[in-house]
Amino acid sequence: MSETLPNWENLVKKQLKTEDIYSILKKENLEGIEVKPFYSEVQKPLVNLPKVEESTHLVSTYHESLEEDVFAFVLEHNVENLEQKTLFIANKELAGHISPTEEDQYFSLISVIDEKEAVIDDQLVKELLAKNFRRNICIDISLHQNAGAAIDQQLGIALAQVKELAEAYGADIFTQVIFRIAVGGNYFFEMAKLRAFKIVFNQLSKEYGLDEIPYIFAETSLRNKAVSDNENNLIRSTLELASAMIGGADAVFSNNYLVDRSTENSEEISFKQQIVLAYESIINVFEDAANGSYYIEDVTRQMAEKSWDLFVEIEEAGGYLELLKQGIIQKKIYDHAVEEQKWVEEGKIKLIGVNLYPKLDVKKSIGELYTEKEIKAVRWAEMFE
Repeated sequence: MSETLPNWENLVKKQLKTEDIYSILKKENLEGIEVKPFYSEVQKPLVNLPKVEESTHLVSTYHESLEEDVFAFVLEHNVENLEQKTLFIANKELAGHISPTEEDQYFSLISVIDEKEAVIDDQLVKELLAKNFRRNICIDISLHQNAGAAIDQQLGIALAQVKELAEAYGADIFTQVIFRIAVGGNYFFEMAKLRAFKIVFNQLSKEYGLDEIPYIFAETSLRNKAVSDNENNLIRSTLELASAMIGGADAVFSNNYLVDRSTENSEEISFKQQIVLAYESIINVFEDAANGSYYIEDVTRQMAEKSWDLFVEIEEAGGYLELLKQGIIQKKIYDHAVEEQKWVEEGKIKLIGVNLYPKLDVKKSIGELYTEKEIKAVRWAEMFE
């Protein structure tokens, strides 16, 4: 295949009417990932990257009208007679009252690390570990994506949090943890993000004598959504769900595309995005659908290497909680988030209806939106709203 590269180059030179094709075709990104204009091979093919669940769970916010048709719910309050359902518990008080009869039924989506105080909630961890849940401990890095963290930061932070928990509670935590991850709008990069996380999590588990793969609960991002642009929100979140399924998430969840409010109809439509992808495109059943794609394989490898390097850097500097106390983690995320917001302001990142064919004008400065002392979710469009 490599012998055809000059032929491709000559064809592109002819089409673009220039010899300097690479400077024209080069596309910048804020992740520090090298992306080639076209690929003819992959240098280091990756093994098949499995997922925990055979088919990706399609997860809805609970509503009684969905009981017959939906098999997985996020629960905020107690509901009777859901024995045949997979339930993701997002409420700490609810978790305390549940005594499962089926060990495969319940998963915790309750974060056990208090990042504002830079501590592990020890009592909460012990209470959850005592529960007969299939996965007891949630590491929630969805906030970090919504706060503007780079992909290597998101994955490096997830690894560093697992390490903190494993050191405190033993290596069994690798079999108990579930990762809540937000999937953004960079379609192929987000596929690669989930695949890269499987590689680095497995690598870390091997340091403890295990051979584990992560349980990934992926949800649509809020970062690229706009209050005044509901239809485009719906398109973006559909693509994000597709990225998550193809990337190998074990469960997917649609945040409400209306952003600032919720109606029964909007919740139904948000969930039906998943139904269309699963039942009409059938992409939730494959184990590693992106395997063998030269582009995604190459990006996956780079992301895995960058996130592992960041994890090692965090550990050598004293560990995640220590760097939180010093404000170093917050500053890293802040620096990337601000740079990303500048790209939105300058139009390098395009959001139709916001900064491309805009309905809105700039109303807030970057300084009003972000603080380097706190990890907080900020939507790009807030600058214009």
